[in-house]
Amino acid sequence: MSEPADTDVVRRFVAEHQDVRGQYVRLGAAWLALREHGDYPPAVRQLLGEATCAAVLLASTLKFDGELTLQLQGNGPVRLLVAQCTDDFRIRAVARFDPARAEGGFRELAGEGQVTVTVEAARSGSRYQGIVPLVGDSLAASLEHYFARSDQVPTAVRLAAEDAGATGMLVQRMPSHGGSSGADDEAAVAARAREADLTYEIAAAALGGVGHDELLRRPPGELVQRCLPGVDARLFAPVPVRFECRCSPERVAGMLRSLGEAEVRDVLAEQGAVTVTCEFCHRPYRFDPVDVEQLFAAAAALSPGSPRVN
Repeated sequence: MSEPADTDVVRRFVAEHQDVRGQYVRLGAAWLALREHGDYPPAVRQLLGEATCAAVLLASTLKFDGELTLQLQGNGPVRLLVAQCTDDFRIRAVARFDPARAEGGFRELAGEGQVTVTVEAARSGSRYQGIVPLVGDSLAASLEHYFARSDQVPTAVRLAAEDAGATGMLVQRMPSHGGSSGADDEAAVAARAREADLTYEIAAAALGGVGHDELLRRPPGELVQRCLPGVDARLFAPVPVRFECRCSPERVAGMLRSLGEAEVRDVLAEQGAVTVTCEFCHRPYRFDPVDVEQLFAAAAALSPGSPRVN
């Protein structure tokens, strides 16, 4: 299968002089590297690929220094799915599912549940979280609902994934900003707003009509032209996306400290060592009795770490 020229990249595009913008992501080698760390049946694999593209698209719409986490929780066979993307587009993802029932479409897999988007700033330590219920018959529909509810930005989303790659694309109608006061200026602003509304409606309808295979096969320039016909559109340079797990001994040590000394020592007494395996890349971290002693020797002077293995 021949792939589009732009692979493992995210690209921004805009309708010039209008408050309409979009993002495109295509994963190839990064998607294959991510999948090396988990054995997923076809239906779960497709949903995981879509969620990973969704995390990249969400991160690409923000200005932040840290990590964005897209989490899907439901009562279906896929009970938990987590996809993460950093501000410099390093991705990882994992899904927990019932192998006996892991088939069907989005609703059959996810059931009833919610989508949670969490943005954590590395330097400031600030944290934003938005939660919306699962709606419609696709992850894309739930993301559109998220943008409408959390950001109040009309957004159209399309996602597709297969064994060789995954692709996502979104178009947004950004808020219009007026200029100086005056009847002429107000009229011009209103005219530009109507033009942007029409451009977005056309783009959203066109994106909704893009088929699964078409989204995976067509180059981003052609997709942008299809969504913004007759519009002066600019497609920006590609930014690389790569798979990278960010687990480390320091992060795991922080997680163990957060569990508490008594619980860790109980595991040590029972098993002779404490072994923690990263859920994203399956890398094991082993702490023997000496390691555990060192772990809690200066615990009083250390801040508790995150309870997640990350």
